[in-house]
Amino acid sequence: MGRFARAGAMVGVLALTASLALTGCGSDPAEPPAFVGGDPTGAPRTGVAAPVDDERPGSSGSPGTPVTVSPAEGAKNQPVSAEIGTADPGVKITEVTLTAANGDKVAGTPRADGSSWVPATPLKYGTKYTATVTGTGSAGPVSGTSTFTTMRKPKSTIGSGLYLFDDRTYGVAMPVVTEFSPGIPKKDRAAVQKRMFVTTNPPQPGAWHWVSNGTQAYYRGPEYWQPGTTIAVRIALEGIPLSNGRYGNVDRKATGKIGRSFEMKVSNATKQMTVIENGQVTRTLPVSLGKKSTPSSSGTMVVMEKKAATVFDTRDDPDPANRYVTDIEFAQRLTWGGEYIHAAPWSVQHQGRRNVSHGCVNVATDNARWLFDRTMVGDPITITGTERKLAAGNGWTAWNLSWAEFVKGSALPVPEGGSGPALAG
Repeated sequence: MGRFARAGAMVGVLALTASLALTGCGSDPAEPPAFVGGDPTGAPRTGVAAPVDDERPGSSGSPGTPVTVSPAEGAKNQPVSAEIGTADPGVKITEVTLTAANGDKVAGTPRADGSSWVPATPLKYGTKYTATVTGTGSAGPVSGTSTFTTMRKPKSTIGSGLYLFDDRTYGVAMPVVTEFSPGIPKKDRAAVQKRMFVTTNPPQPGAWHWVSNGTQAYYRGPEYWQPGTTIAVRIALEGIPLSNGRYGNVDRKATGKIGRSFEMKVSNATKQMTVIENGQVTRTLPVSLGKKSTPSSSGTMVVMEKKAATVFDTRDDPDPANRYVTDIEFAQRLTWGGEYIHAAPWSVQHQGRRNVSHGCVNVATDNARWLFDRTMVGDPITITGTERKLAAGNGWTAWNLSWAEFVKGSALPVPEGGSGPALAG
C-alpha cells in the first residue's frame, strides 16, 4: 500500500508544536510540521574609532591603535542581527563588550576567523547599544568604540523552522534541516547561511546545501555522523534583512544527539531489505515495493517520522483507482510525497517476489514491528533499481547526493573536506 503522489511539498506557516502529518502513501495534503528549532542588504555602516589622545594611543581606556567600528558611531535603524566588526582590513577581533542603554550586557562569541563578534541572542528592537572592540592588526593591538541604535520590529517577516529538538536521539544520517516560507532569494542565501551555526562534538566537518527554490537547506558531513555525536544548532535568523523586503522572523536553537548506526538497504532486483546494525548484517526481510504504475523512489532517504498506528487517506487523489482509506501499523515516513515503510499483511504473499504497492515499502506485520522497535528518526534507507529516481527535496534528501555534488549547493565556499565551526571556541 502506498503511493508517491507529489514531490517537494511546500511548507506553509511553521509552528513549533506541529508533528509530521501522515496521510498515506498517496495524496498527502497535510503540510509538513514545524520545527524548533553575511552581509545582508542594508548592511551596517562603518563607524569611527573612539576619541583618543594622538600622543597616547589607547588612552580612551582600551589599549591599542584606534580602529573604525561597525555598526557606525551614531548609526540608526540597525538590524537586530547586527554583528560587531571593524572596517579596517586585517583586523582580527578578540573581544567585544556590548552594553544596552539600560546597562544590560550582551554575551557573544567572535567568529573563528576573527572577522566579527556574534551576539549570543538577537539584539532588542529600538534599543541603543555601545560596543567596545579590541583585537589585533598588522601593527599590534587595536581598539575602538561605537554607539548605535537598532530598528523597530519589522512588519513583514518570513516563516522558518528547524527539524531538530533538544534532548532527542537521532539516526546517523539525520541532517540538520531548515525550512523557509517563502524561500530565501538566491542573492540573500550567503548572508543567511553565515547566520546558520552548527557545532558537532566530537568535531566533524560539514557543509550547507540549498534546494533550488530556497525553501530548504540541509547540513551534513562527507560521511554519516559518528555514533554518539552531539549536534548543537543555532539558526540566527531574527532581523536579517532580505532583498524581498522581508526580515528573518526568529532565532531557533536545538541540541540533539546521534545514536547507534542502523542502515536499511532495499534491492528491487531481489525484493529484499538488508538491515545493518553497527556495521553487521542482522536481518534480511522480504519486501514488496511500488508496482510499475506507482513505483517506489530509488535513492537514499531517511526516516522522517514514526507512527505506530495511523490512517492512510487518499480520497483526494485525481485517479479513482488510487483512492482508499486504510488503517496502517508501524508506519515510517520516507518522503513528503507519501512513501513509507509499513506493515502490509495483505501483500505478504507477494513480498520477496513482486511489487504490488502504491510506492511504499511493504513488509509483514512482525517484520514491520521488529523494524519499528529499532529505528530512529534519521536512520538511512537506500532503495535501488526502481523505475523512479528520488526527487530533490522530496523528503530529507541530503544524502542522495555525493559529497562533491552536495557542496555545490552551498551559498558560501566550502573548504576541501568540509567546514569547521564558524564561531570560536
